[in-house]
Amino acid sequence: MTRTRTDTDRRAWLKGALGALSAGALAATERGALASTLAVADEPPRDRIRITRLETFLVKPRWLFLKVHTDAGLVGLGEPITEGRALTCAAAIEEIAPYLVGQDPRRVVHHWQAIYRHAFYRGGPILTSALSGIDQALWDIKGKALGVPVYELLGGPTRDRVRVYAHARTPEAVRQKKAEGFTAFKTGPFKDRPARFVEPPGFVKRVGEKFAELRETVGPDADIGIDFHGAISPATARLLIKELEPHQPMFVEEPVQCQNVDVMAEIARGTHLPIATGERIFTKWGFREVLEKKAATILQPDLCHAGGITEVRKIAALADTHFIPVAPHNPTGPICNLAALHLSASIPNFLVLEQMEDERALRDELSINPIVYRDGYYELPTEAGLGTDLKLEVLADRPGRPHRMSDSSESLWW
Repeated sequence: MTRTRTDTDRRAWLKGALGALSAGALAATERGALASTLAVADEPPRDRIRITRLETFLVKPRWLFLKVHTDAGLVGLGEPITEGRALTCAAAIEEIAPYLVGQDPRRVVHHWQAIYRHAFYRGGPILTSALSGIDQALWDIKGKALGVPVYELLGGPTRDRVRVYAHARTPEAVRQKKAEGFTAFKTGPFKDRPARFVEPPGFVKRVGEKFAELRETVGPDADIGIDFHGAISPATARLLIKELEPHQPMFVEEPVQCQNVDVMAEIARGTHLPIATGERIFTKWGFREVLEKKAATILQPDLCHAGGITEVRKIAALADTHFIPVAPHNPTGPICNLAALHLSASIPNFLVLEQMEDERALRDELSINPIVYRDGYYELPTEAGLGTDLKLEVLADRPGRPHRMSDSSESLWW
């Protein structure tokens, strides 16, 4: 039976409601006063954080670091680098700085859109890499302002640790990395000279034999991928993949030039091996073609190049709609390494994270609170923001130099 509310009931309810509102307002006022005190003591008020300047550091061997300073004392770190074009990226940061100075750094997505869309010409490796480093730094500031790690701002972790792989080209190197706890590896095709457009059977056979040695060393329960660096012609790439199929690599990375999407799609259809690509593809629009044409079964966006945390998160979501995992490309410095770790921790379709094991000591030397590695995994950082700072005294002892074209490990890129 439904009870009908009488006038007496209504008056009693209204009196109680008004009393509750008054008490709530008083409590809210008290909480507001306390919050205001805490904001002054522990963090800047919401309307008072402003970017004051952007500062870049060129560091050997090939890194460019960014500091975004604010009037609240919070500093965000980023890595706005295109390998081989560090000075050009630094100039791009200088061009973007007038827009950012005076802005609230916590409007991360707004600033991403403003920087990307502000001019008639958009994207490309330099501008998108500069934007990527800025995006990392703004997420770092936002996390520090709220007192939480960046992965918490991305929805929280989907895993307690992040699997990483090591680079190894010889059985001896594999055994060393296995002793350090790694269960995933990546190598390149064996060659004693630059690849030719057409290779004889001996070349193909040697590549297969050398990879077979590595597969035997890692064992059947470990993973080992192989990276062609886009430096193999399509005709030879097909032959090499057939030779590699019995040894079941974890993936074949950039079997041909990444811009040759139609050919990569044909190669992907012609093998059961996973095809991976992404380190030289920028923004979700670049990855859309790869996904639509089914040119890869693993995406490898680089958080220094593809648009930073903001954009790679969208790329990962786009990949997820195609049931495709993400294995971030990550061969650069400690800031990108951390950004990739936070992103990898938060997305559901993460596969494995690249890291340059041979440069870990240098990254740790430059970093306060370096990433903790244990038994083939990175532990999640617990500090606010990205979770580190740079040691300025170490940076002062390592002045940068431009990355020379002759530093390239490949003399011919198809």
